[in-house]
Parts: sequence; structure tokens; C-alpha cells
Amino acid sequence: MVVKAVVLGAGMGTRMHSDLPKVLHEICHRPMISILLDTIKKVGIDEKQVTVVIGPEMDTVKKIVAPCQTVIQKERLGTAHAVLSAEEEIQPFDGCVLILFGDSPLIEPDTLEQMIQKCQEGADVVVLGFIPEDARRYGRLIMGDDGLDAIVEYKDATDAERAIKLCNSGVMCVNGLYLLDLLKSIKNENAAHEYYLTDIVALAKEHGLKRDVVIGDANELHGINTPQELEMAEEIFKKRNHDACVYQR
Repeated sequence: MVVKAVVLGAGMGTRMHSDLPKVLHEICHRPMISILLDTIKKVGIDEKQVTVVIGPEMDTVKKIVAPCQTVIQKERLGTAHAVLSAEEEIQPFDGCVLILFGDSPLIEPDTLEQMIQKCQEGADVVVLGFIPEDARRYGRLIMGDDGLDAIVEYKDATDAERAIKLCNSGVMCVNGLYLLDLLKSIKNENAAHEYYLTDIVALAKEHGLKRDVVIGDANELHGINTPQELEMAEEIFKKRNHDACVYQR
């Protein structure tokens, strides 16, 4: 079964206090997106099946991720809109599509393999969850009798939902037969008028599609938005790869 990957990398990362695109900030002298692309390769996904979503005037990112193909998200209208920028690359097919974030480079190959396996075994939407020490800013995974019911953002959650420890990482693996239709069904009826990828779960439930969850380690789902978070990610990476923290140009 064919497995494709879409990597979201259009963010400029204003909180990094740098003009450098966020995904090009380095961990152990390597652009963080290069580390993620290596992980994708380790699970057997061909480079020709990997699409990186970038913003306008991001030729430096395009060069770094080659030979993976790139598409441009001309307007930043949300995560679902970003994935939809790769519409031509995710036309319906019999296989799975991993959706990953270029600023979360510490995810382990085994975790991706678990997600792919669940998709290949019949789950139409697989969401990667985790249990962080501080869950205040994360969306919650709401489980039901037949799988994952919805993802609720923290700001929209009730007290009972906020008490749920299982959080959303954003990473997904979706049946390639349904992904495009689900993305096109997502609305932007929210305060930010953005198209949120998280809405795909409730839509999948409405359509009777199977939803499942894989639980990863909080350290591998360490997102990077600030210089401090970059430093923390590098420390995690060094502990994991203390003999190989060298960038071979």
C-alpha cells in the first residue's frame, strides 16, 4: 500500500526573533525539517511521495528539502488549508497520507509506523495523541464508544474536557481515499476564520469512518516556536543521538 506524507512548513516563526523560516532553525547543526525528513525516509516512504508545504518566497526551504517536492500555501488560512495546498499530490488513492509538522522534528520512526499500521488495518483517521506535563494549551482528544469522537481546542473545552489528559499533537494519518473530500468539507466558521485540520475527526465520524488514536511520548512531540523551545529540543535530540549529533554537509 502506498504511503504519502505532507509536511507543513510554511510558518515564518515570528516568535523565533529571526528572519529565517522556522523549519530551517538548526538542531545539532541541522535544519529541523531535515531531521524530520530523515525520519520519514526511515519508515520507508519514498522521497517522491513526500510533499512539503511552504510559503511564498521560501526558496531556501525548497532547496533544503529537495528532492522532495514543494507546494506553496499562498495565504495562511489554517492547517487544513495548508494540507489542501497539496491537492494535486493527494488526489484520492488506495493508501495512507501522513500529515506532519516541520517544527516538530523529534517524532520517532516507530511512532509513525504504528500510525501507518493502524491506517492499513482499517482506521480512516489516525490521530497521534500524547500526555504532557502541562496540558493547558493543547487540544483534547475526546474518545467515544466507537473510537475518537472529536478534537476540542483548549479554549473551547468545558471543564470536564479540560480534565482529559490525552492531548492532540496535530499529527495524523488519513486514508487517501477520503482525505481530499474531508478537507474540502471543513468550514472556517470560527473566530479566526481559519480552516482547522482538527475538524476532520468530527467530519469522519459524521461520515461513518473509523477513527483511532496512537499515543506517543511527550518528548518526541516537542513543538518548536521559541528559541527556548529550540534549546530544549536540541537537548532531547542530543540525549537520544549523543554519538551522531554531527551534520554531514
